Amino acid sequence: MARQYTREVIRDTFIQMLNERPLSKITVKDIVTKCQINRNTFYYYYADIYAIIEEIFQMELQTVKEEYNDTLSWEESFLVAINFAIKNKKAIYHIYHSVQRERVEEYLYRVAGRVMTYYVEHESREIHASKADKELIVCFYQSALTEMLLKWIASDMKADPDKIIRRIGQLFNGNIACSLHRSETLDGLW
Repeated sequence: MARQYTREVIRDTFIQMLNERPLSKITVKDIVTKCQINRNTFYYYYADIYAIIEEIFQMELQTVKEEYNDTLSWEESFLVAINFAIKNKKAIYHIYHSVQRERVEEYLYRVAGRVMTYYVEHESREIHASKADKELIVCFYQSALTEMLLKWIASDMKADPDKIIRRIGQLFNGNIACSLHRSETLDGLW
């Protein structure tokens, strides 16, 4: 119990700092001072600051898996999945504009992939679409959503992601189901 608490304190302190300043301006010394722990305690839990980032993103991916609900639209699921990024815009911005940029890109790509995979599988329960076509549909939407989020981050996150995602949903409503139905009628030789 105490171990989990210490780990959470370190992680929460890091996120708080990351929301206040760039990643390059945060040191292990800053974290241990603010947490009132010694360096050895920090290194017991994390190899370095980047390990905290990795853990945060892994936890968020796990949240997506646990909170996915078949009754939600892909848009609602995606917004739940990027909740951490929305709540911690500055932290994501600071990671994105650091040497850890690839971690943000990978995290968003994996989140989009997980949400779209769940959604496409749910939509195709009664449709006999080929596995290859389902993977292609997932990849297409995963790539598009990831790129849109990266563009949002690069533009200082001024636009409201909720409005953007919901608008995309309205514009492309029914396209996934239509594509899955189309897969049933196409030959498998592509």
